[in-house]
Amino acid sequence: MSHSTISRAGCLARDAADPLAPLRECFDLPQGVIYLDGNSLGARPKAALARAQQVVAREWGVDLIKSWNKAGWFDMPKRLGDRLAPLIGARAGEVAVTDTTSLNLFKALAAALHLQAQGDTGQRRTIVTERSNFPTDIYMAEGLTEWLERGYRVRLVDSVDEIPAAVDGDCAVLMLTHVNYRTGYQHDMGLLTRHAHAQGALAVWDLAHSAGAVPVDLHAAQADFAVGCTYKYLNGGPGAPAFIWVPQRHQARFKHPLSGWWSHAQPFAMAPAFAACNGIGRALCGTQPVVSLALVECGLEIFEVTGMDALRAKSLALTDLFIELVESRCAAHPLELVTPREHARRGSQVSFTHPHGYAVMAALIARGVIGDYREPRIMRFGFTPLYTSFAEVWDAVEILKDILDNEAYDVAAERSAVT
Repeated sequence: MSHSTISRAGCLARDAADPLAPLRECFDLPQGVIYLDGNSLGARPKAALARAQQVVAREWGVDLIKSWNKAGWFDMPKRLGDRLAPLIGARAGEVAVTDTTSLNLFKALAAALHLQAQGDTGQRRTIVTERSNFPTDIYMAEGLTEWLERGYRVRLVDSVDEIPAAVDGDCAVLMLTHVNYRTGYQHDMGLLTRHAHAQGALAVWDLAHSAGAVPVDLHAAQADFAVGCTYKYLNGGPGAPAFIWVPQRHQARFKHPLSGWWSHAQPFAMAPAFAACNGIGRALCGTQPVVSLALVECGLEIFEVTGMDALRAKSLALTDLFIELVESRCAAHPLELVTPREHARRGSQVSFTHPHGYAVMAALIARGVIGDYREPRIMRFGFTPLYTSFAEVWDAVEILKDILDNEAYDVAAERSAVT
């Protein structure tokens, strides 16, 4: 589509013909806001408020502790895992919604290193990941290796091209985020997992920017473990519990140091010795945050009326449109696209750099276009097909153009704690 054929009227026509457009009504979006930050915090499903009130007022307020059984609180991590599983190519009994992404990654890495130590490749000591990976993933890997006493280490590579060679005879685990949080670059999960296996390594994937945003098939990729969050594209709410995937083939040997009572074979036997349960329950740790878990279900329910292929098609259409409009209408300004143009390598976000990226983003937010900022100089725009419209893309670019044309941003603006 050339610039001359793009108009706001054309965007409105695309919205009118969009089969996913009615799903926007499932969300409570504030008036006067174009929300392009679902890659950081998803919008609130309308059902979430009533669900929270039900849990707090009825299940907790009236039924009290009986709700662990009566309202199914105790089974929620596994039940929600089964609802999430189809979105990532997992099977029933392989996903648990629990804890945080950081904690689940710690469990997955510990389990992977344990598996390697028990096998023929027991001398491997290295976790390979990207220097550009989300920092908490690197921190958790380094924290784990520093606690171990057998020379484990984390090796950081500076480019995608360096990954294959880094997965060598000393590599125990390849740990990657499927879609990069800064750039939106999407790895070839199957290719890199097969390469890791060919070298004797295991593959652990972080799906924080993938689940609910791009089609994922963990079994087809033959991945070993995966983790991710539910508060981005899955719309589970701020700080909502994360998830962990352990395929059935690894469950019997899945072992990690955080062996809390919820992963015990008989948690209410109150035995002093730990005995792991069977199945995905081994990935649990302590008592679950019930209210937060309940809200996750509201987000997952919406996905059950559509499919990831339809969502992916709209995501690519939205991001294609945004890229073309920014590059044509804002061509006079020093914007640089850092997100891949190739569809197979792009997640559901678009990132541009600008010398005053933070100031420009702050001005956009003040004008009702909410994206976010990441160092260095990166403005991130997330596109959630469940509720983002084509007309909003047009309007967002028009506001961006106006801000840039008039230099209507404050380069001395004080930074917020969360950018």
